[in-house]
Amino acid sequence: MILRMKNESFKVDNSSVLLDYLGIKKDVSGIHTVKNDVQLIACVPFAKEKRKERKEESGDCIDEGFAWTLSTFDLDRTGERIDPMGWDIKRYMENPIVEWSHRYDIPAIGKIERLVVDNAGLHGLVVFNDKEYDPFGWSIGQRVKAGVIRAGSVGFRVMEIEIPDRETARDGTDLIFRKQELLEFSICNVPANPFALAKAMRNEELGMRSERSVNVNPVWDCLINNL
Repeated sequence: MILRMKNESFKVDNSSVLLDYLGIKKDVSGIHTVKNDVQLIACVPFAKEKRKERKEESGDCIDEGFAWTLSTFDLDRTGERIDPMGWDIKRYMENPIVEWSHRYDIPAIGKIERLVVDNAGLHGLVVFNDKEYDPFGWSIGQRVKAGVIRAGSVGFRVMEIEIPDRETARDGTDLIFRKQELLEFSICNVPANPFALAKAMRNEELGMRSERSVNVNPVWDCLINNL
């Protein structure tokens, strides 16, 4: 977990860094309302689907974007889960940006279209910028197209968390985010979640061949250095 402070500094650790910041004891199970303005960066599960194309009136096919699952309820390496039904995306849809490695100091490299929430997770269509006005953003899209970059993470504001009881925590769950506001989605080099590479997703709807994720060790320092 990466906690983004108001002065733009970062704290990196497991769920304890957030609980310490909020002054909540880890052994106090139950749902807790977060009154502080807390922003987190979580490298969460996502999946890339088949590249979509659409036809203009002229009949020419043009690129439309990449379908992604930005987040699911899967357990990540730091023992956290994000409740899919807890996403608040209303404000994000007014400015649905895609960033590079959560960099607020450079222009967005693309946008999200058709963002939806269901029981399986948070899904949307990633559309990268055109080469004519943003060679860098376009080049990230080309890397995604080639399979060189397949990782992403969400930046969000925490509103409600749950500390699981002993029974729920048996599978390694330390913290569950129950309500959170989506601030941005970023493409990045290194995921922290074992499910954060392309994997099977709604194959029965899309007729896609499943691709199981491989285990990639998280490199938090690398991500922080890019922030």
